[in-house]
Amino acid sequence: MDQSLLIQPFVQPYETGDYCFYYDRHPIGFSRVASRSKRDIVQIKVHPTLEVEVLAPESMSDEAVLEAAKRRGRWIFNQLKAFYENQYYVTPLQYRSGETHYYLGRQYQLKIYQDRNERVRLMRGYLEVYTEKEGRDAIRSLLHTWYLEKARDYFKRRLAVLLPKANWVNETPPIRLQTMKTQWGSCSKQGRLTFNPYLVKAPQEAIDYVILHELCHIAEYNHSERFYQLMDSVMTYWREVKQRLDNNAYKYLNGVKFQE
Repeated sequence: MDQSLLIQPFVQPYETGDYCFYYDRHPIGFSRVASRSKRDIVQIKVHPTLEVEVLAPESMSDEAVLEAAKRRGRWIFNQLKAFYENQYYVTPLQYRSGETHYYLGRQYQLKIYQDRNERVRLMRGYLEVYTEKEGRDAIRSLLHTWYLEKARDYFKRRLAVLLPKANWVNETPPIRLQTMKTQWGSCSKQGRLTFNPYLVKAPQEAIDYVILHELCHIAEYNHSERFYQLMDSVMTYWREVKQRLDNNAYKYLNGVKFQE
């Protein structure tokens, strides 16, 4: 692929972060996020949305955070480049018949019918939408509601199956759904789990990985060595699953409307 195409998302770095540095003449913008760790440890996250977050303690100076990001410049650039290559040939969803949509890792062809009884259903390889209204927003709204309902039910069932693996959890934690641009899940200090409903587009193993990831945060709030030991104990191959989920995130988030 032409190298000039690969750097297009990075031309306006300040649109994607509060800070900027250059790697091999390419500007890279990032946002600084206060980390949970009390130690002077910097973590860097590159999201499939081409956003970069640098997690650092509030006590660390901006200069130190910037230098830490620069030291990882090559890795950050390569991650951004890989995510961009995945997305380059993807056509944004228009919510028209014939498009491909995902559910539990499988592809379904969208079919739209006019009907006063509005509903969505899976039928023999098709994702059928019955709607009285026309237009992309109406179809997207119906599908959003359908994905919410499916996600709520499926995540609860998978949580019940996976909970015995997390023997440090004494009772079933409450869960909620929230459409997020850069996260599949999160865990509050009170142990409440939040999941991105569009994760239900991914295969079961990816959903299990995210659920187990958040359950591990109940025992260890930070991404510490202990946290990764817990992850290894509940899913030995989680790194491969995470990589596949990251590589396909652009498919599952294609056409999703995020709140600004």
